[in-house]
Amino acid sequence: MPLRLEIVTPERLAFDEDVDAVVCPGIDGELGILPHHAPLLTTLGVGELRIRRGGSEEFFAIAGGFLQVRPDKVVVMAETADMASEIDVAKAEEARREAERALAEGFEEPADLARARAALQRALLRIRVAERHRREGPRSRG
Repeated sequence: MPLRLEIVTPERLAFDEDVDAVVCPGIDGELGILPHHAPLLTTLGVGELRIRRGGSEEFFAIAGGFLQVRPDKVVVMAETADMASEIDVAKAEEARREAERALAEGFEEPADLARARAALQRALLRIRVAERHRREGPRSRG
């Protein structure tokens, strides 16, 4: 029995299809979700979300948000969700450089420092996920 997965961000519906399994970045480690999983509501961390379906895997770079597991579907409500194949590596590299520059300059407000660190973390995640996708391609499990 497949599992319906919805990945939504404030800007868009990033994914809405049936899958065999989902592995999400929780705040305390990875969470694996299979069909018939117990209901769950938890906070997401920053990391790689993996989708397994039809013998292959797909990847998303996920930053923050919530995971809700319901009897009929899994809903990922993320601050950002970028499918590996859609990540612009050059743009992510530029975001990394900008964040590193901002961190090197220093901050007077702790909130500004936190924002710069979060931007750097998201940029590095996007680069890692995109490079894995480029290197491995959509992975087949056979």
